[in-house]
Amino acid sequence: MAPTFADSNRATRLRRMKILAGGLLALMVVLFVTASLTQDRWPALAYVRAFAEAAMVGAVADWFAVVALFRRPFGLPIPHTAIIPRNKDRIGRALGEFVANHFLAPEVVAAKLDSLDAAGWLARWLNQGDNATRLARRLAGLAPALLESLDADTAGPLARAGLRQGLAAVPAAPLLARLVAALATSGHHQSLFDQLLDAAAGLLDGHGETIRERMAERSWKWLPRWVDRKLADKMVDGSRAALAEMHAPDHPWRLEAQVLVLEWCDRLTRDPDLVARGESLKAEMLNHPEMAAALDAAWIAARDRLRDALASDNAPLAAPIEQLLRKAGARLAGDEHLRAVLNRWLRRAVDRVAVPRRADIGDFIAGVVERWDGRTLTRRLELQVGPDLQYIRINGTVVGGLVGLAIHGISRLLG
Repeated sequence: MAPTFADSNRATRLRRMKILAGGLLALMVVLFVTASLTQDRWPALAYVRAFAEAAMVGAVADWFAVVALFRRPFGLPIPHTAIIPRNKDRIGRALGEFVANHFLAPEVVAAKLDSLDAAGWLARWLNQGDNATRLARRLAGLAPALLESLDADTAGPLARAGLRQGLAAVPAAPLLARLVAALATSGHHQSLFDQLLDAAAGLLDGHGETIRERMAERSWKWLPRWVDRKLADKMVDGSRAALAEMHAPDHPWRLEAQVLVLEWCDRLTRDPDLVARGESLKAEMLNHPEMAAALDAAWIAARDRLRDALASDNAPLAAPIEQLLRKAGARLAGDEHLRAVLNRWLRRAVDRVAVPRRADIGDFIAGVVERWDGRTLTRRLELQVGPDLQYIRINGTVVGGLVGLAIHGISRLLG
């Protein structure tokens, strides 16, 4: 994995702290040598020599302790060194157990969730700056890849099942009644009625000869043929004229037909037999093989059109997502009851999903650590905690020197 900018900064800080700790050790060496060479002339330098001598011991001991965590000092096979790389798997298991038993313990999770207003934090975050805009762009950017990953064999049955369940949950007869009543009250049914009249007139014109033949078959045998044809023509012409007259908006038959339609709509919502017949017809349609093929085709066409549109530009999708996120943030910020409901839902979700599976989460953490390369793990841990560990070397140098100085002073007092 390529080093990041943060890793470069940590490496620079680690190198600086190593130079500081090593420089302090070198200073103690210089003080020790200088004091050893000049203490005969200046006896008081014996205290400096004692301080520097003990400081060197402390510095080297703590250097060894720090280095032994990550590698073998000087490459020597000293026991109990290179602790982290040699015990990587055991550390991973211990880390997984620690997280599972302490961070995901039921009482710990419950106490944390009780004090955490996750819904309030989400509301503040969505209403802050351009967070909603950036999140909407991220979500819109994921849409093409998500659609591309959904093939017909996987998503088709799911989409078909979802559509079928949705349609099955809607009562057919009342829905049809509302649709027809809406058309009737809005006047859109008038054009449909005119089209039906024109279709009926077309049928009369196209099947005039068939009507004449049927009348001839059912008339008296003693009537001449031309009389049968005359009667048939009169009936066809009369029917055509009646259909033409019904184009008038105030025609009685037209008004009566509208009343019958509204009464039929009312029966669709009240008559149990009609409701049952509607449900039976709906179930038959939903279970028909052609319906499954139609739903699959509709899903594939919708997916392809949406994918092509998003592949060129996801801005049209980002705008409504951003608007939805901003509305959600404003609603959450102003509705304390909704925030409480979401927080309770979050707690129940964590209690039902995360807490019962904390052992699995611990095993997952252990598995991730086990798969890490030993050198990579050692390097990353050293970058993270190495600078702070150099303070152990510095403190060991100072504390060791002070202890050596105290021992030297006590030994002088005791003679």
